[in-house]
Amino acid sequence: MISILEIQKNLREAIKTSNISKKEIAQRLGVNPSTISYYLHHDKFPSIDTFANLCEILDVSSDEILGLKK
Repeated sequence: MISILEIQKNLREAIKTSNISKKEIAQRLGVNPSTISYYLHHDKFPSIDTFANLCEILDVSSDEILGLKK
């Protein structure tokens, strides 16, 4: 079973490999940069549409972030 900690780890790795700054990601999503930090370090998960857009920005599948694709 996947945990929020694993999802956050996968998301951090996707951001790191994308070479897109958290600030730019926040701007493209239309959220405050601190919101990105909450997604990465707190028990806050983006809404479904924001999550889909985040995956698109990072050019990664939602399955990879959710740990469903190995």
